[in-house]
Amino acid sequence: MGPLVGIKLVEFTGIGPGPMCAMLLADLGASVLRIDRPEPSDLGLQRELRYDLLLRGRSAIALDLKSKAGNALALRLIGHADALIEGFRPGVMERLGLGPEDCLARNPGLVYGRVTGWGQEGPLAQAAGHDINYISLVGALHAFGRRGQPPTPPLNLIGDYAGGALYLALGIVCGILDAKRSGRGQVVDAAMVDGAASLMTAFHGLVAAGMATHEHGTNHLDTGAHFYNVYECADGRWISIAPIEGKFYAELLRRLDIDPAAMPPQMDRTQWPEAQAQPCRALPDQDARGMVRAARGNRRLFCAGTDNRRSGFSPAQCGARQLCRNRRDCAARSSAALQPYRPRPANPAATAEPRRGGRGGARRMASPPKSRRCGRPARSAERARQWGAGSMRYSLSLTCSPQLVP
Repeated sequence: MGPLVGIKLVEFTGIGPGPMCAMLLADLGASVLRIDRPEPSDLGLQRELRYDLLLRGRSAIALDLKSKAGNALALRLIGHADALIEGFRPGVMERLGLGPEDCLARNPGLVYGRVTGWGQEGPLAQAAGHDINYISLVGALHAFGRRGQPPTPPLNLIGDYAGGALYLALGIVCGILDAKRSGRGQVVDAAMVDGAASLMTAFHGLVAAGMATHEHGTNHLDTGAHFYNVYECADGRWISIAPIEGKFYAELLRRLDIDPAAMPPQMDRTQWPEAQAQPCRALPDQDARGMVRAARGNRRLFCAGTDNRRSGFSPAQCGARQLCRNRRDCAARSSAALQPYRPRPANPAATAEPRRGGRGGARRMASPPKSRRCGRPARSAERARQWGAGSMRYSLSLTCSPQLVP
């Protein structure tokens, strides 16, 4: 099931944080309907829909929002939703007649979630940008990198997903809670610059306390410390070590046959560059997998292999947490929250023409998919109208693709 079962959301297709937020809410049980463009756009990295894993767990229809019919249908869908997600530049939704004022007039209890890079106001509000630009502006990018090297982009995890998607998801859920209590909707404005700056809160505190500096590669958690770093081992693989606590640090030195007396005090920052040489000399004689297995054996997991993205997740821990499942497994384990909702029609004649949310859809859900693409948009405007408007008063989740967990 899930804590958000019964919650209905409309998502306007986008890239980055919007799809990630919608995926998370769908994973928690919400019924999400994505309104897609009739034609493909050139936004983001182009790939087949079946490889766009952020689109999992929800249905999609294709609407031309610039047409009168498409715009009217979008408003009708919004009128029955608890929340909305959009990630266009400021002013785009307003020009389409789908801005907060228009939608809240149609649905006063709606939580209108919007996410942008720079925010809705300010001199950069209309400027183009991507994750690396947003986290640069607030100093987050400068925190990543080795000493004397250029800043290292941390993929798009900080701006798009942590500072954008997660903050938007939290804001939407909080807005829904408030709307259930007060009956009034609201606008949730998530800006990636705001989220990234918020994520840096603890590190600004460390700098203020004199425990860190603004020079990357010189601090506890940015490879400045010899006990929080990655090293290459004899088998050619890399291992991450993180024995910050004294007892784990002593255990690491013991395993590497390093005399503690030959090492400087663990927290003496002035001697960290020299201390880096000791693990560098000892670890090339070690086997990365053997060290990780030994660490797991006595529950002192202060080290882990770093090649899991290439060679697959750690089987034991990630298997226990079900972090990686294939389509067949997910189809077999499909939860009730992802099953199509089959309302009892008011007009018995309506059963003559089955909808996509009927029993046939349930059978398709139960069997392993063959060529089904996750979140595939409707093929025509007519099909979109039948899909979206026909059962909107019952549920947005008319036919949900089986979850595909990356």
